[in-house]
Amino acid sequence: MNKIIHLTSVHGRHEIRTFLKECVSLARYGYDVSIIIADGKGDEIKDGVKIYDAGPKTGGRLSRMTKTVSRVYEKAKTLNGDIYHFHDPELIPVGLKLKKQGKKVIYDSHEDYGEDILNKGWLPKILRNTVANIFDRYEKKAAKSFDGIVTATPHIRKKFEKINKNTIDINNYPILNVADTHNFKETLKGNNVNYVGAIGRIRGIIEMVRALEGTEARLVIAGKFSSMDDFKSVKSMKGWAQVDYRGQVDRPEIVQILADSAAGLVLFHPGPNHTDSQPNKLFEYMAAGLPVIASNFPLWKEIVEKNNCGICVNPLSPKEIADAINWVLLNPTDAAEMGRNGKKAVKEKYNWEAESRKLISFYEQILK
Repeated sequence: MNKIIHLTSVHGRHEIRTFLKECVSLARYGYDVSIIIADGKGDEIKDGVKIYDAGPKTGGRLSRMTKTVSRVYEKAKTLNGDIYHFHDPELIPVGLKLKKQGKKVIYDSHEDYGEDILNKGWLPKILRNTVANIFDRYEKKAAKSFDGIVTATPHIRKKFEKINKNTIDINNYPILNVADTHNFKETLKGNNVNYVGAIGRIRGIIEMVRALEGTEARLVIAGKFSSMDDFKSVKSMKGWAQVDYRGQVDRPEIVQILADSAAGLVLFHPGPNHTDSQPNKLFEYMAAGLPVIASNFPLWKEIVEKNNCGICVNPLSPKEIADAINWVLLNPTDAAEMGRNGKKAVKEKYNWEAESRKLISFYEQILK
């Protein structure tokens, strides 16, 4: 039985893409699958996957990128896998070391990290272009050495396939058995709309809260604010009185939030890692039978309008967002039809089952 080791120094032990989708799918296919994480909660076996804890993250970002990465590497060496599949750019040196030891190595690029550096608030603006260019050159050089590159979107795949022909996109589409949780009525009732995920200015929280002032809606938010400054800013806004902030919640509560909502909001600001992305939450809203109110990026519009499953708006315009929310609340029957259209599209096209087959085929090719 081939032994597969996934590595992450950033993601949680039960994170959706790394663990629930990729590791569990490979284990169910018959591979011996382990994942090395770093959270200090100890080892366990879950859903057929062995989870090894390299110890808690200590200190800040620099400590994680040195001490935590080193512990992940030391643990990886002891497991002697056939394929090592790593998920964070800070683990590129680990991947290169494992290659030198004759191991097969896959790099899973979840984002266009070179572009992402340009939006990092913790990095001084004067340094961002320089750091982004240095990292981009380093990443591309390393990518040539790996046995395969897995990307989260077609846009990232196009970047890497010029460097490494063995590149594939494995999209973050919903798992069907999770997606098919609820049967929705002919009309949507209530005035709740929701946003679930990381919360911050670049993800549209200011515009969402401001838009509430022009509606009778209640916005249910679940997730963690990226900065306390953003949290303080929105709490001082008039629209905050119409917000039900739940903080970080577990999966069952997320499912209930979706079931109690009339629409799902995904209103990221323009930027390379947004305009060319396929956000998981867009498809989760569709899977839950909710009409979506989404940013009017060309790729997103193609998905939403082609499947008639929501409304695309300028994410920087609170008025357009408010108008879309009001339309959904005033037209519950038509909005419910949009929700059904989205759910149908997920069942037929945008689902993890199809992506998992691509992943397994990719592994078989590498093992040959």
